Amino acid sequence: MILKGSQRAGGMQLAKHLLNMKDNDHVTLHQVSGFVSDDLHSAFKEAYAVSRGTRCKQFLFSLSLSPPETEKVPVSVFEKAITEIEERIGLAGQPRAIVFHEKEGRRHAHCVWSRIDLETMTAINLSHYKLKLKDISRQLYIDNGWRMPKGLANTVEANPLNFSREQWQQARRIKSDPKTIKTAFQDCWAMSDDLNAFRNALEARGYYLAQGDRRGFVAVDWRGEIDLLPGLSSLRS
Repeated sequence: MILKGSQRAGGMQLAKHLLNMKDNDHVTLHQVSGFVSDDLHSAFKEAYAVSRGTRCKQFLFSLSLSPPETEKVPVSVFEKAITEIEERIGLAGQPRAIVFHEKEGRRHAHCVWSRIDLETMTAINLSHYKLKLKDISRQLYIDNGWRMPKGLANTVEANPLNFSREQWQQARRIKSDPKTIKTAFQDCWAMSDDLNAFRNALEARGYYLAQGDRRGFVAVDWRGEIDLLPGLSSLRS
């Protein structure tokens, strides 16, 4: 699913937006945890009051979770994703609120955390959170078998014809990690409508599609090393 996050203030405006029924068929306040209050407006007022003891202006972190339009995603998948996200970006254990919106049978979610650590009375630094969200988003598409948008394709492994020395060393490190290789192939597969598109996606990552002698299709890297590519029969040529 697509993950879009931002650090922000304006808790009252955010609460009003999240509870707005005008643009949604259903709005559900799914969870308010870690706050004294159990309603959204009061919870965000509480977060603002706590932030006044710090120099932090953008005391909230707001995240939207949007699954593919064709998918009906259960609540449990959103909850699991939110737990992973807060652990990865450094907000685990922070007060949070989860709101579900539903329109024409399609559900998406919003989660908002307080950034203020009550023990230290400082704002939690969310370093590189956009890159982390993109990595998590990509993995969610792979884990759930959803077709990945082309904009999420993993571009870490560039075309080796354009490698700098540092990129080449990075590529060597990547090559030593079978999990990374598998993820790269899954990315290519998820974004491809046919065999030609899959071939192009592989080449962008430094692999070339070839017909194996007895193993169907294989991927050949720039050093001539071979990786198997099972299950390509479902792609249209």
